[in-house]
Amino acid sequence: MLSKEKLQRINALAKKAKTSEGLTLSEQDEQKKLREEYLKNFRSGMRHHIEGMKVVDDDGTDVTPDKLKEIQKEKGIHGR
Repeated sequence: MLSKEKLQRINALAKKAKTSEGLTLSEQDEQKKLREEYLKNFRSGMRHHIEGMKVVDDDGTDVTPDKLKEIQKEKGIHGR
């Protein structure tokens, strides 16, 4: 997860970009790098969350997709 300071900076740059003043070239570059870092962290967290899921139907039968089961087996998740 990004630090609180980086998130505040992303928000400050977004707010400034909406004003008539706009962003300087260096600020645009900084904004792009911060957004890329944010997305990288978000995707990593989402992947981790999804890889830890176990899907069951109404009867309690495990219906987790085979591809996900293989990933979980490689990582030792859910004792697979």
